[in-house]
Amino acid sequence: MKNLVKYIAVIIVLITFGCTDIIDLKSESNISVDNFYKNYTDLQVGLTSCYKGMQAPLSDEWSVTELRSDNTVENSGTSTSTVKHDLTYLDQFYPPTTHQGIYNYWLKTYNNIRNTNIIMNAAGANYNETSGVIEYAPVTIPVTLSQCKSIAAEASFIRAYHYFNLVRLYGGVFLIHEPITPEQAKTVNRSTVNDIYKLIEADLKNAKNYASTSSYSANSSDLGHVNKWAAEALLAKVYLTLNRKAEASVLLQDVISNSGYSLQSTYANVFSVNNEMNSEILFAVRFKGGGLGMGNPLPNNYAPTNSGNAIINGDGDGYNAPALELIKSSSSYTNYIDPSLARYNVNISSYTKGNAATSYFVNKYMSPTIVAYDAENDWPVLRYADVILMKAEADGNIASSLAYINQVRTRAGLAVLTTSTVNSVATFEKALASERRWELAFENQRWFDIMRFTTTMSSLSLPTDPFPGLKIQGAEYVMKKHLNNMWSKLYSGFTILPILQNDLISNANPDRFLLPIPQYEIDTNSFITIPQNPSY
Repeated sequence: MKNLVKYIAVIIVLITFGCTDIIDLKSESNISVDNFYKNYTDLQVGLTSCYKGMQAPLSDEWSVTELRSDNTVENSGTSTSTVKHDLTYLDQFYPPTTHQGIYNYWLKTYNNIRNTNIIMNAAGANYNETSGVIEYAPVTIPVTLSQCKSIAAEASFIRAYHYFNLVRLYGGVFLIHEPITPEQAKTVNRSTVNDIYKLIEADLKNAKNYASTSSYSANSSDLGHVNKWAAEALLAKVYLTLNRKAEASVLLQDVISNSGYSLQSTYANVFSVNNEMNSEILFAVRFKGGGLGMGNPLPNNYAPTNSGNAIINGDGDGYNAPALELIKSSSSYTNYIDPSLARYNVNISSYTKGNAATSYFVNKYMSPTIVAYDAENDWPVLRYADVILMKAEADGNIASSLAYINQVRTRAGLAVLTTSTVNSVATFEKALASERRWELAFENQRWFDIMRFTTTMSSLSLPTDPFPGLKIQGAEYVMKKHLNNMWSKLYSGFTILPILQNDLISNANPDRFLLPIPQYEIDTNSFITIPQNPSY
């Protein structure tokens, strides 16, 4: 558990000793453009606000990632709740362009991009769109160039993280990399996907070059801060997304060989609130429970409805329910179910009230709370298990890649895979994708994995092909199959917002895999015409 006294006194610590943690009781999540940064401590306080600004988008991120994958579903087909309706639209791939959750995620993310732009500008760090690098200009405040680079390195990682999510979810978005006024923002149109990735790469290279290079230590005063290893891991994921596997492999090998991070002895240890920022967490968005206004709301979001205080204090909303493919009671889905009880029992649990139907829920983030929607749990963004599985992905079907997968399997209590069963590219990729699904379940990774494994995800299909002769593969195949499987088990029973089976399945197409640009951005801009994504 985080030390409460340290967090109450964090401002004093910042002023006297420097920034020893990233959560600040007094920080504002939106930094004023007019703030005057007079010294290094001021820059540190501003950077703290950028870290805290990462919390807000997470309240919606699961709904635009995990819920749209085959891992979870919106199962309230008889609810009249507007929120439940909005979740159903996302789950079934037909959200309106005015969808509130889509806009909320967009707005919260751009709010924190604004924060990072202000801090980087104050530190003299500027993105050169022509050269594609972060350049440093002299600043007037009494700070060294090294201090400026250290601050900008962490801020540029946060900005890259946000843009990486935006470009994968919306396509080409607004490329804003410096402080601008609302009027100036109205003149910025959508950039190309390539230009967004160019900024992401520049930011992460800047973070890799100038963030802390210290290897992991449980006693480090910088736990929770961006370091070189987190930057390399995220940049490697960017390269994998762009199919630049050789470059990703070099970065991941450096993390594996030199960072000091390692797997925890048990899967449960990774997520314990008594073991936060452990050796497996390269980067996490940090929360602090206890009625301080900095707690994690997601455990209450994920707990079953009408469970009272049985699962978590203050009842649950029943959001983001595990799909039947992941629930062990569904014997017809044996190809999907995690064979590791050690992982399954951490990830999924169930609740039955009286004679009511059993509710399955995401158990991974449940912890005791004093106040509802105020849990202690940090949110893992980059884990060492992710790193070694990405290394296997980058290197492909070779012996060392299988060994990396087996490290994760061994920790989960599973038998190692051998070349007698993993004997082709197809079986290797199936083993890798399955292991990532089970290991990283409910961490908002599955949707992006499905999008990245565009040619091989069909190998994860169930034995009976409901689409014989239909020329689809990868993400489209997986999601059509998921929706088809769920039709008879779930969606056919929806009495509110009913949908025909063929319409449901046809919604899972590449155009709908991108979210719409929020209609508010289009309708309120009288300066330029902002193009909407296809099919919306």
